[in-house]
Amino acid sequence: MSTVEHSVQVHYTHGRLEQAILDALERAGKDIGRLTAADLAPGDEFHIGGLEATIEFADRLAAVKPIAPDMRLLDIGCGIGGPARYFAGERHCKVTGIDLTPEYVAVAAALSSRVGLADRTEFRHGSALALPFPDGRFDGAYMLHVGMNIADKSTLFHEVRRVLAPGAIFGIYDVMREKEGTLYFPLPWSSDPATSFVAGVPAYREKLRQAGFAIEKERNRRAYAIDFFRKVRARIEQSGPPVFATQIVMGPTAPVKVGNLLDAMERGLIGPTELVCRAV
Repeated sequence: MSTVEHSVQVHYTHGRLEQAILDALERAGKDIGRLTAADLAPGDEFHIGGLEATIEFADRLAAVKPIAPDMRLLDIGCGIGGPARYFAGERHCKVTGIDLTPEYVAVAAALSSRVGLADRTEFRHGSALALPFPDGRFDGAYMLHVGMNIADKSTLFHEVRRVLAPGAIFGIYDVMREKEGTLYFPLPWSSDPATSFVAGVPAYREKLRQAGFAIEKERNRRAYAIDFFRKVRARIEQSGPPVFATQIVMGPTAPVKVGNLLDAMERGLIGPTELVCRAV
């Protein structure tokens, strides 16, 4: 593991994440012995827009290639498994997640087991730059807010293309650079600039095409993201912070991280963008 990958792992490691999630769910009035994927959704979809964004993202993928039952999907940077459980439970796919952070992998597996999706999801510890899978293993892949932690996007995309079958779908929903300017840390994906590698859409396009992908759809989501966070802030001001949400994953610095992210988006420096590609 590289020094950068180790630092990324440290940034995301909580230490007692599974218990923190279960404690928060209990405080929210959930029966932790009878959890559903819907119970987990407010806190396990660690990207802008949460479950709503995941559903829209899945629809965009399906518009390029139908998401069929038992489709083999790879979730790159799967976190604690929220999107994997959505694709497994609602789209009936078989999803393999991979993540650098061992704690995330363990929690993802435990939560999938609790909601009855252990047979349709599996989670592996590993690097997206050296995927531990054979060539052509998957029918599709996606990554949600992952590329910001990876400097070598060329190797990343070549590895993804290697493990995809010809014609497979590859979806990206990353925060991307829109103009130059200073980013203030911490951010949700990084405590300092040493592990933040936010690139622009042109760089993504070029490296995807070099790796063997044809870009079918592209959508800038910065306005959506700003509106999402403003609505979240308004709800918090009116009703107080939710008992269970992604702040459990982000830890005590969550308000600062989100505030810095919203500031950068409002200044037009960065914003989430969707790219939907096909392996050629």
